[in-house]
Formats: sequence, structure tokens, C-alpha cells
Amino acid sequence: MWTELKAPSLAEMEATAHDIFDRLPAEFRALCEGVILRVDDFPTEEVMDEMECESEFDLLGLFQGVGLPQQSFGDVARLPNMVWLYRRPILDYWAEHDESLGHIVRHVLIHEIGHHFGLSDDDMAAIEAQAE
Repeated sequence: MWTELKAPSLAEMEATAHDIFDRLPAEFRALCEGVILRVDDFPTEEVMDEMECESEFDLLGLFQGVGLPQQSFGDVARLPNMVWLYRRPILDYWAEHDESLGHIVRHVLIHEIGHHFGLSDDDMAAIEAQAE
């Protein structure tokens, strides 16, 4: 019944994101070794300043780290690459658009991982089409 519907918690959204990731094309996932996926309600103030966001709802996701095109074997050890999904902005976007929550999460996840690989928008659209 509709009165029982509720927005997913952080843990539920993270579980959903991991489930969606597991359904992405195998060759795409294989390249993601070591990338950590996290969900938080909002980006930090530091991230918002860095990304020049006007509102905490401006950012649905973020890739933090050094993308594959910029990495080299001589690099010193650094923090792991991370993909952040921001639950509240994603839920806000979902409420305003005619798309399933899973579709939105998949789109943001592919887009943010695409930054890790330096993929074009066309490349990301092709991966998303394969995942559907």
C-alpha cells in the first residue's frame, strides 16, 4: 500500500548502489578494482566549496581520487579512489522526475565511475544501455 512507502535509509541506499554496481557489465566492474563506494546524506562543506555548489542539493555524486588516465606506476601511495552518492539530493531529484530510483542511482554511479576512467558521455551512455 502507498502509505507504507518510504525513502531508503543510508544503509538501504548503499546496499542498492552495491547491487546496481554488481549488475554493471563485467568488463566495466573489473576495471574498478580498489574503488570504494559510499553513500552519505550530503556532500561535506569542503566538497561543496571545492565544487562551487550553491546548495547541498546540487551534487548527486562525486568521484574522489586519481582517475586511471592520470595514474602511473611510479605514483606514491595515496588514499583509495572513492565514489560518493549523496542520498538526499538523489531523493530530491527522484521526487521531481519521472524516473525510477534505481535508474537514477545507476546513472549517477556510472557517471561518477566514468570520471575514474576518463570516459566520454557517449561511453557512459553505452555502458548504461548495456546495464539496462
